[in-house]
Amino acid sequence: QVRLVESGGGLVQAGGSLRLSCAASGIIFSIRLMGWYRQAPGKQRELLAHITRDGITNYADSVKGRFTISRDNAKNTVYLQMNSLKPEDTAVYYCEATSPSANYWGQGTQVTVSS
Repeated sequence: QVRLVESGGGLVQAGGSLRLSCAASGIIFSIRLMGWYRQAPGKQRELLAHITRDGITNYADSVKGRFTISRDNAKNTVYLQMNSLKPEDTAVYYCEATSPSANYWGQGTQVTVSS
């Protein structure tokens, strides 16, 4: 089993920045890929970024150039640095871990961007 705990969400003005953290615990060695998703009210969950164990990253077009995913393997933590935030970035942000046998999700953290 893998447990994921997100933190760092909150209320920020448009143009501001936030850094989300996702701390992983449990059977860490099984994780191949970690990612950040978000879900706004009335919308489907959206993939934002992925990072492999080797640090290879991939971004959705909607956040490319504004968001940066990174990881600290020593701390078993993945980060999402979010800059130039817009009101349409308002959503619950989720961390996800992929292993060969299962996908794991955190509980989510709310990000609200005011105009």
